Amino acid sequence: MKFRIVSALLLVFGFQAFSQKSMRDSSISFVMLGPSFQYQIPGGDMADRFGNNYNLGGFLNYKFANNWLISVEGNFLFADKVKEDGILDSISTDDGNIIGESGEFATVYLYERGFDFMLKVGKVFPVFGPNKNSGLLLTAGAGFLQHKIKIDVDKEDVPELSDEYKKGYDRLSNGPAITEGLSYLHCGSKRLINFSIGFECTQAFTQCRRDYNFDQMKKDTSTRLDLLYGIRFTWFFPIYRHAANSFFYY
Repeated sequence: MKFRIVSALLLVFGFQAFSQKSMRDSSISFVMLGPSFQYQIPGGDMADRFGNNYNLGGFLNYKFANNWLISVEGNFLFADKVKEDGILDSISTDDGNIIGESGEFATVYLYERGFDFMLKVGKVFPVFGPNKNSGLLLTAGAGFLQHKIKIDVDKEDVPELSDEYKKGYDRLSNGPAITEGLSYLHCGSKRLINFSIGFECTQAFTQCRRDYNFDQMKKDTSTRLDLLYGIRFTWFFPIYRHAANSFFYY
């Protein structure tokens, strides 16, 4: 009899449903973590120095239930197209060769290398997509961008291009940057397919940070406007709790 009374009380008064909004039918808050990839076309002063480049990195986003978003990300820039290739003319022969310590011609490669860090804010407009967390994503942010000419010497030892002397040719430049983006954000209702794809523009206000450029025989004090226009793709892992679909009894 006591067992029946206790059971009846639990059924009438004692049970609770642990409920939580789901990705499928509601706009929820959750974390996004994953890699990003961009193919970028340079503009401004950067187009005079480098060709098109790749941008590979990672990001950590937090999307609020009201569809606002904050993001922290870091990216590595790289390419093998350097247009400003006359920087080594002062240590080259008339026909453009560089002689190594052994008297043999050295093979020298020039690459683009750089990185950026960005803090962004954004807003999701769920005009289309599988749920209220997907749709058009507008972003804007600010951060820091750096780039330089990486100089690699193959086999031969070239004293004029030791690690310390390379700094007089590599055009290391950096400065503050701002960025804007428009993309489509897809958040799968079952966590299986989550990505974004869209366009992003970056404007960086940089300056050469080396004390002296050997080929110019002076310090470069000019200011630069470096522009990058990119097609960006991300794949991310959403981190959130599943909505409960069962009852818990006390």
